[in-house]
Amino acid sequence: MEASSGYKDYVAGLMAGVATVITGHPFDTVKVRLQKYNTEAGAVKYKNGLHCATRILQTEGVKGLYRGAASSFIGMAFESSLSFGIYSQTKRFLQGEIDGDKPQPHAIVPSAAFGGAIISFILCPSELVKVRDARVPNFLLYLEYHLCNVVFQCRMQVQGSDFMVPKSTRFSGPLECALKTVQEEGLTGMFRGGLATLLRESVGNAVFFSTYEYTRYFMHLQLKGASSESRQLIDVGVGIMSGGLGGIAFWSAVLPLDVAKTIIQTTPEKNHSRNPFSVLNLIYRRSGLRGCYTGLGPTLVRAFPANAAAIVAWELSAKLLGIRRDQ
Repeated sequence: MEASSGYKDYVAGLMAGVATVITGHPFDTVKVRLQKYNTEAGAVKYKNGLHCATRILQTEGVKGLYRGAASSFIGMAFESSLSFGIYSQTKRFLQGEIDGDKPQPHAIVPSAAFGGAIISFILCPSELVKVRDARVPNFLLYLEYHLCNVVFQCRMQVQGSDFMVPKSTRFSGPLECALKTVQEEGLTGMFRGGLATLLRESVGNAVFFSTYEYTRYFMHLQLKGASSESRQLIDVGVGIMSGGLGGIAFWSAVLPLDVAKTIIQTTPEKNHSRNPFSVLNLIYRRSGLRGCYTGLGPTLVRAFPANAAAIVAWELSAKLLGIRRDQ
């Protein structure tokens, strides 16, 4: 990207976040429920991602797939705005006077990791509430608090009216979930799973943007001779492929950390280890490598369309805002 007004990078990122939620939230709901219930000792609640999605639709309707989406729209828009904005501006700064189309890994990797590290401090409490407000039993014992509505997503998703999910201690909404959280654990409890989130976002973002930039570069290289009339269609197609593959690479690299984060955030035991590597070791001994990749199916199914939509929305918004990308 060329030099541009700083706020435009963040506006384009915000639009990417909105597109991500519309496309990907139902898949995320399925992933969270699988991670919570299918890793508990002695009980497998859902056979697979399709079974989980079917159960949600049967018992709760389409609304169940978008449980927690209200705060998700607010949170993802803000988080995506920061992620894409920080990445764009940091990369531009690190590239300095270097010109040319070829991706510069010395700028891409640290810029993406830095952006991921920053948003992890928002995502951790946000996802904590999202997963816990999914009607997990006995959560009054260990709920936590955060400053804004973004924290309410994760606990909402594990809740629901499905008879396979225990019905004790349900929440009427994210606000009640957050209030109960602060009463029981205080502010610091909202950052349970913080290390796992930090590692997931910094490593994952570096993988995502590297995959995106290189895929985009090589695809445009192959399509240089295309007519100008089809340029806009080509740009959308390249955005879909580069964004989708970037999303798949992201989750393939860091899903075990996400599984550990979900377990840390939803366990009813206050003294449960918060070290993601210790948690993964326990999961591996109990369920093997498959357990560490619980929810992989719906996660990858979600990853391609959600991230493709995010990249297309980001690039189209950047064009409308006058931010030109070299091709």
